[in-house]
Amino acid sequence: MSLTHLGIIADGNRRWAVEQGLPKIEGHTHGLKVIEQLVEAAAKMNIPYITFYVFSTENWGRAEAEVSHIMKLAETMILKMAKKMAANNIRLLVLGSKNKVGPALISLGEKAQKITADCTGTTVCFCFNYGGEQEIADAANKVLEAGEQITPQTIRKHLYKPEVPDVDMVVRTSGEQRISGFMLWRAAYAEFMFIKKYFPEMTGEDIKKILKEYEKRNRRFGK
Repeated sequence: MSLTHLGIIADGNRRWAVEQGLPKIEGHTHGLKVIEQLVEAAAKMNIPYITFYVFSTENWGRAEAEVSHIMKLAETMILKMAKKMAANNIRLLVLGSKNKVGPALISLGEKAQKITADCTGTTVCFCFNYGGEQEIADAANKVLEAGEQITPQTIRKHLYKPEVPDVDMVVRTSGEQRISGFMLWRAAYAEFMFIKKYFPEMTGEDIKKILKEYEKRNRRFGK
């Protein structure tokens, strides 16, 4: 069974930076460079969807300077990344709540998605200001607003970017073995893989290793 959607929980940026003798915030800057490398590798291997969990709804509780750096980094880079992706026929999507996110970043995110809207290659999703429980709650509220009955089918229809399929394989870096609310609905039958290396240490070769590991798995979907 081929891998359609790979999800990556990008963990360990700050610990990597500390071990390198750098300020913690530099781990996020380097992590963004790694994302570009992994996207390139995924596109070359014809992976239809790859999703990165980059900022959760709980991450607002971190130090103000760190959160501010992440927001500025996103504002600075999202259009540049979108233009590069568009040139390589790669589509960009942002999944998450707009609550607390500044209007400038929201606008830039919408522009980035429009730039790549017609691309037909790999789709890259960024879970930004994302929480799995919040996504399901938001979907349920939309179902009620539409006057529909709450069912698995109507919930799915109102998830963030409902065209994004279920996750086949969830990978978390840094050795931690938890999913931290990542795509709770779409990962119901996902395979899981936990990697010891920090996210900034990943390379395109790791995508190849993940694919090989996925090919060994026997997915039964409860049958």
